[in-house]
Amino acid sequence: MSLIKTDNLPEHDDFYAELLATHKGLSEAESHALNARLILILANHIGERDVLSEAVALAREVD
Repeated sequence: MSLIKTDNLPEHDDFYAELLATHKGLSEAESHALNARLILILANHIGERDVLSEAVALAREVD
């Protein structure tokens, strides 16, 4: 399996709004901790080490 790099999330704007709302009222440290937990939950769901490594590399790229 390889990382899907094209749009693949229905209603992506709604998800983004939900994600932002989840952070509302949190301190910076709490927000970082929430992000870390979310990343680990999703990484566990994906379960493919090579896909996760590809995602990490992609996330480090600067446009």
